[in-house]
Amino acid sequence: MTDIEQVVVVVPAHNELEHLPRCLRALTTAALCIPVPVLIVVVLDACDDGSERLAGQFGPDALFVSVDAGNVGAARAAGFEYARDRCSTESGHTWYATTDADSTVSAQWLLAMTSADADMVLGVVRVPAWRHFPAEVARRYLRAYHSKGPGHNHIHGANMGFRADAYWRVGGFRALPTGEDVELVERFEAAGMRIHRDAKLSVATSDRRQGRAPGGFAQHLRGLKRKAGAGT
Repeated sequence: MTDIEQVVVVVPAHNELEHLPRCLRALTTAALCIPVPVLIVVVLDACDDGSERLAGQFGPDALFVSVDAGNVGAARAAGFEYARDRCSTESGHTWYATTDADSTVSAQWLLAMTSADADMVLGVVRVPAWRHFPAEVARRYLRAYHSKGPGHNHIHGANMGFRADAYWRVGGFRALPTGEDVELVERFEAAGMRIHRDAKLSVATSDRRQGRAPGGFAQHLRGLKRKAGAGT
């Protein structure tokens, strides 16, 4: 364990009532496996599916905040701003993490992140069950995705974390409708921050056809399907 004394996890959600309970159960388990307080902030962004009914069902340390941004970058930023305003979370002893509402983390997710000697940790994602795309799409995705060795070259908002002081030093997430995770990593790199890429730190995510962010994971899978259909 490093010098981390508290953890904040932000989950942006836009009409994710179907997936949120599974996501939050996994995060609650991960919080129990680390010996420091963990605050989970769910940011309900322009939701009209009744997601707010889940508030209070996952303990006092899972808080729900509503915004009307329609923007995943703004939603992630709002979550960390809320945590900073609610309690002192700007120091180097606080770890920030973020995942997506249709994703589930492992029990050791937070422990692995906070044990790394880094300003930022980037993990990978996996699709445990291919329900919405044919086998050829899964094969193409897996061939292109996996790399050899302990590192990788992927960036996912569903699986990333960083020291709070480093996050605020570079300016935090920006209000981008997509690519907010990549853009934040670029600023960490430009600032000379220590970035640890861990190919073993994996988060399960869905293979849904329609994603919440334009240009996101779902669109990537649809692109693979078009290529498979064209035989390229």
